[in-house]
Amino acid sequence: MKFKDALLSVLIIEVGIAILAVINYGATLEGLQALTRFSGRASLGIFSLIFLFQTHRYIKLTSILSDKYYLIFAIAHSIHLVQLLTFVYLSGTVLIPLRVTGGFIAYLLIFIMPYADSLFKNSKLSEKQFGSLALVYSYYVWFIFFMTYLPRVRGTMPNVGGSYSEFVILLAWVSLMLGMKLQSQLMSQISNRNR
Repeated sequence: MKFKDALLSVLIIEVGIAILAVINYGATLEGLQALTRFSGRASLGIFSLIFLFQTHRYIKLTSILSDKYYLIFAIAHSIHLVQLLTFVYLSGTVLIPLRVTGGFIAYLLIFIMPYADSLFKNSKLSEKQFGSLALVYSYYVWFIFFMTYLPRVRGTMPNVGGSYSEFVILLAWVSLMLGMKLQSQLMSQISNRNR
């Protein structure tokens, strides 16, 4: 897939989410909260593809998200960040410093990766350096998604919108992602040893 097509797809999804939020909740703070929530889930969908198929032998991520998949995710998650910050500001939500710090580091990684990917493709970053950064990026961003849904399932984050069953499904999906990733890596190592 071409980058322009992938970007257009992300923008169409984001506009669709915005329209549905307004239709279902109106142009209200609750509507903005729903928009933010579902935009985050769209970002999780994109990240899931990167996390699971970045190094997959048979499924080519470039055919789904273009060869600039880190940039596609960064753009989608930037849209989510703008919505989230707008909601936090308008709702007067008090931010928890530890959660903000963890999220800030994740956003730094999300914004660094497209640049690092460009450096790697132009041979200005070694394969080992890029591989190490990609590994940290993948597992740290996964961890932040996990920590997004765990407190919701445990009921320690009130007034976040959404239902308990949604949070259970999303936490189960994020957990399943890790199992699928680890299993894929194990199978790849076994295959490489048998060659």
